[in-house]
Amino acid sequence: MSYTLKQTRRFARAYKKLHDNVAADVDAATDVVASNPAIGERKKGDLADLLVYKFRSQSQFYLLGYTVDVDVQLVYLEAVGPHENFYRDLKRT
Repeated sequence: MSYTLKQTRRFARAYKKLHDNVAADVDAATDVVASNPAIGERKKGDLADLLVYKFRSQSQFYLLGYTVDVDVQLVYLEAVGPHENFYRDLKRT
């Protein structure tokens, strides 16, 4: 059963700035996460509640950060972007 997706403000702003080809790959990655939220890698330390799904787009690694609420079957899309400075920017919240 597929989970419902909900975007945070940070994710929406980052998604809006992406090129169309990359946005299509992000859409495919969100579909994968919605069908199986456990596919992501759980982070440690400050970002312990975050799961990250890694995918390639335009020969570059992108990361999709999300959290899961199992009780209501909801996936919160927290952030998306290239690997460079991804975690540093997430910690600035």
